[in-house]
Amino acid sequence: MLEVTALGWTLTIGVIVALLALDLTLGVLRPHAVGFREAAGWSIFYIAVAVAFGVVFGGVAGWDFGAQYFAGYIVEKSLSVDNLFVFVIIMGTFAVPEKYQQEVLTFGIIIALALRVVFIALGATLLSLFSFMFLIFGLLLIGTAIQLFRHRDEDPSVEDNALVKVSRRVLPMTDEYVGGKLVARVGGRKVVTPLLLALIAIGSSDLLFALDSIPAVFGVTSEAYIVFVANAFALLGLRALFFLVKGLLDRLVYLSVGLSLILAFIGVKLILHWLHVDISNSVPEISTPVSLGVIVVVLTVVTVASLIKTRGDTSARAHAGSLRASRKAPSEQDR
Repeated sequence: MLEVTALGWTLTIGVIVALLALDLTLGVLRPHAVGFREAAGWSIFYIAVAVAFGVVFGGVAGWDFGAQYFAGYIVEKSLSVDNLFVFVIIMGTFAVPEKYQQEVLTFGIIIALALRVVFIALGATLLSLFSFMFLIFGLLLIGTAIQLFRHRDEDPSVEDNALVKVSRRVLPMTDEYVGGKLVARVGGRKVVTPLLLALIAIGSSDLLFALDSIPAVFGVTSEAYIVFVANAFALLGLRALFFLVKGLLDRLVYLSVGLSLILAFIGVKLILHWLHVDISNSVPEISTPVSLGVIVVVLTVVTVASLIKTRGDTSARAHAGSLRASRKAPSEQDR
């Protein structure tokens, strides 16, 4: 079991808060359109920080824990790319001006990190108290994988978001972006701007992603500290990654298929672990190196296959995937 001292937690949280403050400064206090060079530079920086942390952590705690960190980081990073699909859809739906997209993304990342802290604490507590939670988490991931695969060619509908619907109904609104403000005074009364609605949509989407990603990362490590840092470092680079790859997302046509395979694999791994611990020691378990290898291979294959597909078929377009069937307008024949 990994032993992390209070000083270790304090230093780790301090580093993450400092990086978050840097992201907040860049995204909110200096709103501007982010170019490719800037996005690439910050993406490389955040990935380098995550890798450097993993190397130092592996050297201090041992490379078994180091491998668990890298496996968890890769899982969360790959799932965060699917987050980006939804972010692109939300930005387009609310027509967020490019110079304000950083602000929405940064606050969205803060919300996502806060939600994950809650779910990590809850997940770690449940797993330590009830071993059958490994079975529950495993079945949850397999069910999610099946739904994601079934609806891999669909996009989630922002207009179906319950919080967005309620906000539109009960809050006084303006259709204009007022200097990047969330709440503004227009015509003598306070109103909310579309920027706040976009933030609500991203925050509620983050809640759904947390419900999937936390069980997934607990499938590669049961250490709450590793789950936390893997999530934190994967999310911290999301703002820059959004601007770097948003033009390339349409080409990742098989990403939802790959993610569904990864979630199903981790679900099976969790169920085997439960069987090994609670039923019989003769039931085999899937080791961390094997998990890491499978995840890397799946992501590599779907990325290469996606690029080959879109090169040969320029009309092919990727979708975020949905966990439920989208509601389609009835045809004339159905009416």
